Amino acid sequence: MDRVILTKSQARKIILHAAGLASRAQFGKGKEAAYKVIDHLGFVQVDTNYVVERAHHHAIAARVPGYKFEWLEELQAEGRIYEFWTRDSGFMPMYDFRYSLPIHHSFSNKWKSLPQPEVNLMNRIIDRISREGPLRAKDFENDRVTKSSGWWDWRPSKVALERLHLTGKLLATRTKEFHKLYDLTENIIPGHIDKTMPSIEEFTRHLIFRSLKALGIAYLKEIAWNGRLVKPPLKSEMKKLVDAGEVCQIEIEGLKGPLYMLPSYKKKKVTITGDAFVLSPFDMLNVYRHRLRDFFGFDYQVECFVPEAKRKYGYFSLPILVGDTFVARMDSKSDRKQQTLTIHNLHAEPVKMTKGTMAKVCDAIQAFARFNECTGIAIKKSNDKALLKTFRETLRE
Repeated sequence: MDRVILTKSQARKIILHAAGLASRAQFGKGKEAAYKVIDHLGFVQVDTNYVVERAHHHAIAARVPGYKFEWLEELQAEGRIYEFWTRDSGFMPMYDFRYSLPIHHSFSNKWKSLPQPEVNLMNRIIDRISREGPLRAKDFENDRVTKSSGWWDWRPSKVALERLHLTGKLLATRTKEFHKLYDLTENIIPGHIDKTMPSIEEFTRHLIFRSLKALGIAYLKEIAWNGRLVKPPLKSEMKKLVDAGEVCQIEIEGLKGPLYMLPSYKKKKVTITGDAFVLSPFDMLNVYRHRLRDFFGFDYQVECFVPEAKRKYGYFSLPILVGDTFVARMDSKSDRKQQTLTIHNLHAEPVKMTKGTMAKVCDAIQAFARFNECTGIAIKKSNDKALLKTFRETLRE
């Protein structure tokens, strides 16, 4: 086994290239580029937060200039992508569908001994959808007996729909209002797609290669998290792949390993263009917070999950990346009626920003406003007077 030692700078370039953030249009433009993003990353996370445009649209728009919201719906209608759970809910390329089957199996085992009334309800739902076609949760009667106790206290029919979804009897598309539209799985998955259950070894290898393709460099714990619903034998399978030369075990100066990457990066010269990106908290690059600290020196947490009194940067603070450095974070909200992006807090990180870097940040924020269908930008505060001045001068131009 060759010993591969990288600096953090080299590692960052590999990670950003794998994330599709080495340049603004790394995958090209148009709907086909949007598909290439999903195909390359293998998973684009769906999130319901609508303070700014939702995470799945945001992640693709960051990588595909001129992105249009309807492209995801069209790609689903064409049978090229589907939405399901791995570590979270997300869009995946349709040809990977068979690797969802172990997750279906895991949920089926979890719920194999349900009370008969719950089984009967699930059967009635399957029967109704098979007769009437795709339905939303709200299309079923309000069968709640007690008052709701919170966000996740679903009524029985919603619980049954989600169980059928997670066990693979139903899959879901989305309405324009982002509501799930449940349908029989066989109506969504094209007939030519392989539906054979992979062995645990096949699933594990798929998980490893998919994770490394999207992450570039990874600890075993990130790969394990991607497969947490199945819990595959990662250590033993990874050893086989390393011994066979199909995966490289690497060392990075200042970090405790082991770390892994694909062998292709040993020969590939990766360059970063220095473009600026406003990123979603749920972007593939940002999901594993320890990676941001280890490789980028960036301490980040999305604070919508933090009590208001303990928030430091704002409810939904978005990381801003320029080249291979996180230079700022922006807490903002899109007012769709007024078509205004309000920036509650533009917080500059303790890194030196040239005028050129500040100009790139301003351009990226303006592009983000347009993506959110906002024609105006209102900024309330910033901890960097020079950045704030540049931003306001840019807006006046």
